[in-house]
Amino acid sequence: MAKRIKDTDYLAISARIRAMENGLLTRERMEQVLEARTGDEAAKILQECGYPALDPARPEEMDAALAAVREETLADLADSAPDARYIDIFKLKYDYHNVKALLKAAAMGTDPGHMLLDMGRVSAAELREALESGHLEELPPALAAAAAEAKEVLDTTRDPQRSDMVLDRWCYRDMMDAAEATGSDFLAGYVRAQIDAANLRSLVRTLRMGRNADFLRDVLFEDGTIEPQALLKVSADGGAGLAELYAPTELAAAAEAGAAILKSGAMTEFEKLCDDAVEEYLAGAQAIPFGEAPLIAYLAARETEYTNLRILLLGRSAGLAPDLIRARLRRSCV
Repeated sequence: MAKRIKDTDYLAISARIRAMENGLLTRERMEQVLEARTGDEAAKILQECGYPALDPARPEEMDAALAAVREETLADLADSAPDARYIDIFKLKYDYHNVKALLKAAAMGTDPGHMLLDMGRVSAAELREALESGHLEELPPALAAAAAEAKEVLDTTRDPQRSDMVLDRWCYRDMMDAAEATGSDFLAGYVRAQIDAANLRSLVRTLRMGRNADFLRDVLFEDGTIEPQALLKVSADGGAGLAELYAPTELAAAAEAGAAILKSGAMTEFEKLCDDAVEEYLAGAQAIPFGEAPLIAYLAARETEYTNLRILLLGRSAGLAPDLIRARLRRSCV
């Protein structure tokens, strides 16, 4: 029987995480990048923060550089984390992204190389070999089952959206199973918060498109704090009760914004508030002195930082106004 991991087993890494949090990009640092006079000046600020040269004029190279930083962080913490599954939870989604890319490329007869992200539990090369050879048994069981079902749906319907929905459902199920296997209520809550945010997005998008409840039922995920049936009732009522349904949750502000744009309006602020609500859940780790929660929150904060860097640098490169870029930046939980 495996030894049960206790919160006190995280004493050393929790102390290290608190020190590493000081290296996260603060809002003030991001403002400096945003207001930098030139791209070179912005890049220099980031290099002072430990990032390599990031050139938004070459998005693929920039993404590869960010991916390398991310992998270095994950590998570093995996060496000292009492349970490596907390690291895997941040890799898992990239396995499913790569399956999507590989299946679509196979159906279209194109090379998926430029779409693959080598940031999952399974290397992109190994995953490609498994799908092309049909030897799915070499993959993690849930991923293998997901790939087989998604391929069957794509072969049958020729609808990549339906295939993607199959993979998204498996991805969240896999994440929840992994979280529950660790015995961490905090990690399970983090996955649940992501599911709630995804379901709220689906509800608002479906209502805006005028699609029926059958369509919504196909894109909702289980294991959230709000049951799909409650969301289907809001859909059947044309959106009535949307804000009230989410009022007791971290997604209250996002739901209000979603209710306001059901007929028309930009989705930008709504999407940002959905992400911010997940960060609000993670912010609870600041009150926990040691255990897995500080590790999970730190890794999530790093993910948000990478997202914000892309928004900042690509927005600057595209000549967007600083206020427009600033409005798109995600809140960090740390």
